[in-house]
Amino acid sequence: MYGLVNKAIADMVKTKFGEETWQEIRQKASVEDETFLSMEGYPDDVTHRLVKAGSQVLGLSGAQIMEAFGEFWVQYTATEGYGELMDMSGDDLPEFLQNLDNLHARVGVSFPQLKPPSFDSYEGENENELTLEYRSEREGLTPMVFGLVKGLGDRFNTDVDISQTQSREEGADHDEFLIKYKQN
Repeated sequence: MYGLVNKAIADMVKTKFGEETWQEIRQKASVEDETFLSMEGYPDDVTHRLVKAGSQVLGLSGAQIMEAFGEFWVQYTATEGYGELMDMSGDDLPEFLQNLDNLHARVGVSFPQLKPPSFDSYEGENENELTLEYRSEREGLTPMVFGLVKGLGDRFNTDVDISQTQSREEGADHDEFLIKYKQN
C-alpha cells in the first residue's frame, strides 16, 4: 500500500488518542518508520501489523479499527489534496459511489502501482436504496467499506444505514452491501 494509507492511520490515531498511543502502536507493530511518505509503496504487511497492534493497544477489534479508518479516510483524503477530485466524482452519495472506479483511475495517474478495489453500485428495490458490490484482491479490508460509506454520508449530508448482504468470507465471489440513505 502507498504510504498515504499508513500516514492516515497514524494521523487518525494521533488525532483521536494522542502521539504517545501512536508510538506504542508503532512499536508494538515493529514499524521502524517514524513517518510515511505518501507516494512511496510499503508492504501490505505494515498496514496489517499496525491494525493488529492498534487492536491490542486500543482494545478494539480489527474490524472496528478498519471501520473507523474508513470513515476517517474520507475526510483525510479531502484535506490531503484530493478534495477537488472528490468533488468532481459526484454531487450526492449515489452518484459518487457510481463513480468510485473512475475516481480510482484518476488517482492511479499519480500512484502508478495502485491496486484499488473495484466498486459497482445500482439502485435497490426501494427508493433511496442501493446495492454496492465490492471487489478487492486484498484480504481484511471489507470492514473499511462500512466506514467509507458512513464518511461519505457525512460528506454529502446524508443519513446512511449499511448492511452486508454477501461476503467473500462465506464463499461469495465478492462482498455486497445494502445501503439505505436519506438526504438531509
